Amino acid sequence: MPQTVPPFAELLARCRHSAIHLETRDVYGVAEEDADFAAWRNGREYDLGDRSSWWNGFHDSVADAVSRGVAIRRARIVSEPVSEYIRYEHSCTPQNLVAGEEVRWLPRRLASDLLIPGNDFWLFDNDLIRFGLFSGDGAFVEHTLCDDPAVIKSVSEAFEGIWGRAIPHDRYTI
Repeated sequence: MPQTVPPFAELLARCRHSAIHLETRDVYGVAEEDADFAAWRNGREYDLGDRSSWWNGFHDSVADAVSRGVAIRRARIVSEPVSEYIRYEHSCTPQNLVAGEEVRWLPRRLASDLLIPGNDFWLFDNDLIRFGLFSGDGAFVEHTLCDDPAVIKSVSEAFEGIWGRAIPHDRYTI
């Protein structure tokens, strides 16, 4: 039977202490981002002072969680030189920071001795993982949930190793 995975906003709304996110791909083909990515390719720059031009439901969910005391951290492992998509993500990351996330970048060349989970994930309150599965070309396939304590321990430890080595957004230049 297929697993029902609640929307991200619902999972984050349940969160009370921490949410960590690991991104490991150099290209994502997420349909919801297509228009923004195309606009960025055509030269659009984000004006952080004009929230109405970029703030969305994701940012609301993050800001609400942070206001409740939830610490939200995102680590991105990237190949260098970075892909066009990573340049786009880097340009958008100040939006995540304004919403309340902490974001760090780890060049893949500095991760060779780390054990890295095979899929991107969100870990909520250290008790529920939402894995994001993508195809080879970066298209979203599905989300799955996992509450196995051994897997949670493994991905949490992996994330902390990555986080400790990763470069804060304001110091990572492309």
